[in-house]
Amino acid sequence: MNTIKFLFAILLFSISCLSVSIAQSKHTKPVPIILDTDIGPDYDDVGAVAVLHALADKGEAKPLAIMASNKNKLVAPTINILNTYFGRPDLPIGAPKGAGDPDHGATQQWPELLVSKYPHTIRSTDEVPDAVALYRKILAAQPNKSVTIVTVGFLTNLAKLLDSKPDTYSKLSGRELVAKKVKQLVSMAGKFPSGREYNVFIDSAASAKVFLHWPTPVLYSGFEIGEKIITGKQLVSGNSIQNSPVKDAFAKAMSYGKNDANGRHSWDQTAVLVAVRGAAPYYDIQKGEIILKGGNNEWKNDPNGKQTYLVEKMPVEQVRAEIEALMMHQPVRKE
Repeated sequence: MNTIKFLFAILLFSISCLSVSIAQSKHTKPVPIILDTDIGPDYDDVGAVAVLHALADKGEAKPLAIMASNKNKLVAPTINILNTYFGRPDLPIGAPKGAGDPDHGATQQWPELLVSKYPHTIRSTDEVPDAVALYRKILAAQPNKSVTIVTVGFLTNLAKLLDSKPDTYSKLSGRELVAKKVKQLVSMAGKFPSGREYNVFIDSAASAKVFLHWPTPVLYSGFEIGEKIITGKQLVSGNSIQNSPVKDAFAKAMSYGKNDANGRHSWDQTAVLVAVRGAAPYYDIQKGEIILKGGNNEWKNDPNGKQTYLVEKMPVEQVRAEIEALMMHQPVRKE
């Protein structure tokens, strides 16, 4: 029986490696990507930032910026800490500036731990540029239809981007600029085929504007996708990784209560993974159109729809193993 289990484990590992090889071969150039995160109310965002940097170090992604959709004072310093740890201290950061924009801290106080321990040059989110202005600056400088935006938080910034006016960076309106420069939007939002999800209802007006008026294809990684993928235990349990803000954030948050003792749901990591590598071989997709009703969503199937959501395909354990390995990636020394 032990021999059978061993052979099965070898087979599972081989399939996983083959899947990664297939996924990586789909891209001959790194995917230009902007990550938009609320990094504070939950700590799977830390895992998502780690996954992005890991894929960048592997030559699969080209991070252009990380935007905060949460104006809490520790959000930009936290992003700056992670960027610095992974050798990209100058990666641009933007944040919302409106009086009514979301402002959420972390109950488990892991951002406070990180800013007390790790080097960073940004002391408060107030110090970084307005997210919409930074979006416009970066998008205007990119080739047409080249940029993937992946949002794993509130849709606040993207709604404002659509409404933005011509400026010194571009004579185009926000919607025109997005249509010209963005290849696709990948969003950790919604629950499919119907349900209620945090990122949608926390700023439901922004969600409605984005999902009804976004001019490029949209791919949703729904609540049900990341809910089953529990990561973090392997990251925090070993001794091979030391002085890592990713490990420390997970360790602090996982020790806060018994609900997360074995790890955290990987909602945001799945969105980054498919934004860079594509849905296959991890997931199938369902085409159609999202229908928002307040903070809830429904779905209308349409084979010609420009919107899609992920449908489980690869075994959850295989996806978990890949995400956990990316979260455990150690910084590559930059020349």
